[in-house]
Parts: sequence; C-alpha cells; structure tokens
Amino acid sequence: MALIASNASNRAAGGWSGDLAILIYIAFATIAIHVLAGGKYGFHRDELATLDDARHLAWGYVAYPPITPFFGRLSLTLFGTSLAGFRFFAALANAIAVVLAGLMARDLGGRRGAQVVAALATIPFCLAAGSLMQYVSFDYFFWVLTDYFVVRLLKSDDPRWWLAIGSAIGLGMMSKYSMPFLVAGLLVGVLLTDCRRYLVSKWLWYGFAISILIFLPNLLWQVRHDFVSIQFLRYIHARDIRIGRTQNFLPGQLQLTLLGVPLWITGLFACFFSRTWKGFRVVGWVYLTPLLLFLILKGRAYYMAGTYPLLYAAGSVWGEKWLLSLRHGRATTVRVLAWTALLVDIVVVIALALPIAPVGSKWWKIVLKTDYDLREEFGWPELVETIAKVRDSLPAQDRGQFRILAGNYGEAGAVDLYGSRFGLPVAISGVNSYWARGYGNPAPQTLIVVGLPLGFLQDHFDSCRVAARTWNRYGVLNEETLDHPDIFVCSGLRESWPIFWRSFRYYG
Repeated sequence: MALIASNASNRAAGGWSGDLAILIYIAFATIAIHVLAGGKYGFHRDELATLDDARHLAWGYVAYPPITPFFGRLSLTLFGTSLAGFRFFAALANAIAVVLAGLMARDLGGRRGAQVVAALATIPFCLAAGSLMQYVSFDYFFWVLTDYFVVRLLKSDDPRWWLAIGSAIGLGMMSKYSMPFLVAGLLVGVLLTDCRRYLVSKWLWYGFAISILIFLPNLLWQVRHDFVSIQFLRYIHARDIRIGRTQNFLPGQLQLTLLGVPLWITGLFACFFSRTWKGFRVVGWVYLTPLLLFLILKGRAYYMAGTYPLLYAAGSVWGEKWLLSLRHGRATTVRVLAWTALLVDIVVVIALALPIAPVGSKWWKIVLKTDYDLREEFGWPELVETIAKVRDSLPAQDRGQFRILAGNYGEAGAVDLYGSRFGLPVAISGVNSYWARGYGNPAPQTLIVVGLPLGFLQDHFDSCRVAARTWNRYGVLNEETLDHPDIFVCSGLRESWPIFWRSFRYYG
C-alpha cells in the first residue's frame, strides 16, 4: 500500500525547498529523461502524420482536433525538425500532470510525503506517453487538469472554479474527442452527491458556455467537413475491435497502473466509503463512470489513464493518515515497500517504453515483446532515399509529371519530411487529411507507389512494376518491411483523376 508519509515536518509550499518546488524538480527530471532518450531512434509513424499536419494548421483534422498539430507547429518553429525538440511539448504536458497529481494530494490534505507519492505514481504513464508527440499526451493532460480543478472546487466550495473546469474541458475537446466520457463522470457525480446544489449556480453554466465557446471552432470545422471525424472514429473503433485491441480492458487497467494498483484502489475506496471524505464522492464517480462506459462501448485500456492521478492523490493521502496509526516498525516497512514499488515501476517503464535499448540486443528483443510500436521508429530516411533512387531511374520524360503515392500517413509524412533533400515533391495519399490536399495540378502521369497492394494497383493502372523494396539499416522488421515492402512504378490510370480520387478516400 503505497502511502508513504515522511515523519519529517511538512514545509510550506514556497521557496526552493517547498512542496511545490519538490514537485517541479520531479517533473523536470521526467523532461530531462525524455530529452536524453528522445533522439535515439527516429520519428514514429504517428508523429510523421502530426508533423505534416503541423505544416497545414487548421481548426480540425480527420484524425484529431487541432491542439496536437498546433504544438507540433510550435515545436517546428522553436526546434526545427529535431526529434527531441518535436517531442518536447508532449513531455512538458506529461510533466505538468505529475505536478498536478502532487497538488491534488496537497488539496486533499496530504503532506509532502503524500504529494511526492502521488507524483511518483503518475510518472510511469507520463514517461511512456510523453515519449512520442501525439494527442495522447495532451488529452491526458487536460483530463488531469480538469480533475485538479474539480478538487479545487470541492475543497474551496467556490463555484467560480466551474470557469476553470469548463476551460479545461473545452481545451480537452480540442485535443481528443474522449473528453465527453470524463464529463459524463462529472455529471453523474454531481447528480448523485451533494454537489447537486451547483446545478442552480450561474458559474456552472458559465463554465459550460466557456467549454462550448472554446470547442466551437472545431465544431464549425466538423460541420463544414460533414463531421468526417465521426466517420474516422467509427472506422478506427471497428478496426480496434476486429484486431483485438479492445480485449482485456479491465486487466489492461492493471497493466496501465503496474505496482500502483493498491494506491489507486485505496483512493477509490476512500472516496466512496470514508466518512471524512463525504464531500469528495464526486471523485469516485469521475473514475467509475468512464470505466463503465469504456467497458460497455469497448474502449482501449489506456483511455482511462487520465483518471488515475486523482486516485493516486486520494490514495496517498488516505494512506498517509493510516500509516500514522501504525507502530513505527510496521509503518517503516510499509513505507520501504511502497517506495520500492514506485521506483521499480519507473525503472521498468524507462527500460521497456523509452527508445534506449541497443537495437538487436537481448534487451531490445525483450522490449519488442512489450512495445511493438518502437519498431515503427525505423526506416523512414531509408525509404525516402530509396524512392529518390527510383525517381532517378525513371526515363527523363517521366520525371516531369511524376508524383509519389503513399498508402499510409507514415510513408506520406516521411516523404514530406525527408524528400526535400532529394528534390522530391510532397506525397499524395487518400488517408485521413492527406486526401483533402488532393493530387496536384497538373495531374500526375507517372507514380512511384509505396504502401499499396499490387492487386489494387493492377485494377486501376495499365502498367505497374516493382522498382525497389523497403529496408532499413538496422534490419528491423516492421510494418513497412513486412506488410508492404514493394515500391512500384505505375502509369496509365484507367479512369480520370477526379473520379479515381473521389473513391480513394480512406482512414487509418
């Protein structure tokens, strides 16, 4: 049971050695880990899509709302195409979540020990999520920020905190469309507890209006684009169910929280059943309602990640008080076990989720069994280099009106990132937001094609031949080298480009 209050005096949250300062030091340590580890491999497939969308700022995209590409653009402006720089804001968002976990413990009545425990318990997921520049990090951050403001509301009973809650919800909706599940939990908690009194507060409705106002630009974008993201989400959800990504949702919560399980279970129990915490019953519903909804609707296990820092905070505070009731020797034993469990979790995640294992080593082989996604950080520069060689092999008359047709956003993003050094044009693709960018003017006559099956190409083109194969210098077997290794040269589209393009749209 991870609640580990130090018997040292609780210092005020001020100055270089105050409680807040300690939490900030811990958060900075996570950023330092990301910076040191973040550039060892390469861009992940998903990051290449985000990077490309960052160059086309808009109020919405097929796969996600605009906040992640916005921070991607900010990263490009500040750090160029540095891999560690591109991941900086994802790492920063997760680091702030670590601080918020500690602050929630403080507001729930915890001393320094409880605050540090809550922060450390939050670190493993933050390290894993912050290792990539993706919407998971920002969605997670706004869930945690919303929970923090809810705790401030419950502690102070100041209804003006609904303005902050509404702002966090609105920004969360601009990060990922999972925020309504947290809102559902908050609504259930308000209806089933003494917080019903807030329903007649003008501040709650002002907060609601703020959330709608913040989300409005993306909502209008969706209206103008026929709510394309709903189609995307339906496809992705059906795919996840089909390939088994939504299986083992409940066991996945244990994998998500590792040795922190006793801590959050303690926090959940305290919120529902502790008499002294009656005013915080809402916290339990904020967790339980999304859990049940995701279970029924078949969500992926990590969708619940943003609910755990609040439970870690609650569990740490309850445990801190429980330890004071134990004899010194027993309390010391519990503290040692708890600190050890927290540190083991952090070390395991660093070893298995961050891109630091030497490729081909025994360590690397163990990593691949737990995190397949790391394979997708290899081979993108080699792919573009190979495409450039195929371009150079084309007859001179074909090089004038050729384009690169990519089957997935990783390939398209890689061409757009690395292609300029070889004088390649930007890629065209039918996937997600790439489709809306079209096929160029004039329409291409010759295509270098990656990531599409030969059967599909033969159905649509008069001529297709294998011109090269994908590879990477480390010999890593991933989606590119295993699933669609052939690079084709195709010509003679059998229908007009407008007709072909209308039917070429797809999601992934």
